[in-house]
Amino acid sequence: MKWENRTVHRDVAYFYIGLIIAFSFSGIILNHRQDWYPMDYTYETKEVQLELPSDKNAIDSEKFIKEISSSWNLDVEYDSHRIRDNELRVYYDDNIVLDADLTTGKGIVEYKRKTPILGQTMFLHKTTNKFWIWYSDVFGIGMLVIAFTGMFIITKGKNTFKRRGWKLALIGLIFPVIILILFS
Repeated sequence: MKWENRTVHRDVAYFYIGLIIAFSFSGIILNHRQDWYPMDYTYETKEVQLELPSDKNAIDSEKFIKEISSSWNLDVEYDSHRIRDNELRVYYDDNIVLDADLTTGKGIVEYKRKTPILGQTMFLHKTTNKFWIWYSDVFGIGMLVIAFTGMFIITKGKNTFKRRGWKLALIGLIFPVIILILFS
């Protein structure tokens, strides 16, 4: 098989097309996760009322959280909790979350699920599994191969990398740097 930029570019792109699509979709969704987050969509909610103790320090105890949870007949295990600005958030197994206002005691228990397919592609985008990290590194190298071979597919005429492409590539490199300088 003869090495040609067009052939290498095409074959590497064919090999990674599924991952390119999955990472593209999940990356766009992660950028907009404040509006819609398919890894955790709520399929059921239940309003609850906390009976707050007179000692506010008791609220931040695992014992208190387990007591209130058992009073609502939640058949799940407590995982963790946090308190921020008079808001209590409790995480349970099976992707169940309690959000409660510590001034009024009103809360909502949310039962969450993953959106099929999109939730799993987002898992691929965020996972720290060692095998997947190595595979993603190989994918990154494949993307570099696609980029570099793509630069030199056209070797004659006015649309070559040497005549026109380098300007677009330079703009593509400068644009993220400007964004980082302005917004970081």
